[in-house]
Amino acid sequence: MARYLKTGRDAAAAAADDAKVRATVEGILADIAARGDAAVRELSIRFDKWDRADPRLTDAEIRACLGELSVRDLDDIRFAQAQVRNFAEHQKAALRDIEVETLPGVVLGHRNIPVNAVGCYVPGGKYPLLASAHMSVVTARVAGCKRIATCAPPFEGRPAPAIVAAQHLAGADEIYCIGGVQAVGAMALGTETIAPVDMLVGPGNAFVAEAKRQLFGRVGIDLFAGPTETLIIADDSVDGEICATDLLGQAEHGPNSPAVLLTDSEALARDTMREVARLLEILPTAAIARKAWEDFGEVILCEDRAEMVREADRIASEHVQVMTRDPDHFLAHMTNYGALFLGPRTNVAYGDKVIGTNHTLPTRKAARYTGGLWVGKFLKTCTYQRVLTDEASAMIGAYASRLCMLEGFAGHAEQANIRLRRYGGRNIPYAGAAP
Repeated sequence: MARYLKTGRDAAAAAADDAKVRATVEGILADIAARGDAAVRELSIRFDKWDRADPRLTDAEIRACLGELSVRDLDDIRFAQAQVRNFAEHQKAALRDIEVETLPGVVLGHRNIPVNAVGCYVPGGKYPLLASAHMSVVTARVAGCKRIATCAPPFEGRPAPAIVAAQHLAGADEIYCIGGVQAVGAMALGTETIAPVDMLVGPGNAFVAEAKRQLFGRVGIDLFAGPTETLIIADDSVDGEICATDLLGQAEHGPNSPAVLLTDSEALARDTMREVARLLEILPTAAIARKAWEDFGEVILCEDRAEMVREADRIASEHVQVMTRDPDHFLAHMTNYGALFLGPRTNVAYGDKVIGTNHTLPTRKAARYTGGLWVGKFLKTCTYQRVLTDEASAMIGAYASRLCMLEGFAGHAEQANIRLRRYGGRNIPYAGAAP
């Protein structure tokens, strides 16, 4: 049976925090819906200390931001976006429109149609997370979306040059310097100057995630996202230093980011906890990572590999890094995860920033029922049907007539019956079932 060597914060305390976030977000969205641009401007002043009548960046401002970056910086951004684009193009190639004659004269099919207008949120209040622009904008562009709007908060009192460059190079049509709930609210609800979108994508803090949850239905969203999560599955083929480094590398995302070690080696578990304590004395982002580790870090000791698989599927983590002698065993047997990182040569940071898989992934156990953001999320698979002959219409109509009347839907049955009369020469009584 799995044994906890370290546990995290009580779940009830986290639930109380969630309730406060819900109420705050509900009020902000209502204000944006009622007052539009004026509300967005006031909220930007209040939360981001940023006051600007028109939050959309001009072409000149975008060029100025690109000019602040070195050639190496721009080349690195282009390299990362090329990897994301390449993988997204391969994913799209795996999707195809179909049309098949399922019965003589009956043709069914589907088309993969891009969402028309997408709003991409790029977090940047604490760190300028330009990688989120690659993941959302590049992928939406590969999908074929016609309009892509982006929002990112100001960083240190002005638009973050690296984020602006990433948004522009990725192919954004409109770039706004707005952060937080006011950004996703403006894109979803629309204001006097920002046209509403059909879908919201991109990670964010607890308030952004809650805003997307409350807006879902009015617009589509990619995921119900929570704080970044990482799970490391390891055996004694690796050491505590690499496990601790990878745990803290994700814990620095925020003070509520879960970081969990799952192992069948007590020696490795103890070594990892010692290494976490050591690294927290030298890590520049230790103030955040320490809080995350203290409140949400866990170390779970399992009896064997089978129990490690069961525990990993129960946790259903966003990121799962497997550093064992046989990582493919977990690829073959695990079913609940956002993304797998197999072997010590790779890590979550590669996926977050550059390798090409998408970093917008399911959290809070959503990996039980969905994967992460990918090109298919921006496509609507829409069906159609066509009946080619009178005989086929009459044949299907007879079944439809009887099945509709079995349910008591006489109007539905008449849709079939009128075709039986016209195309099949059948004398069906009005609101009757075909014999």
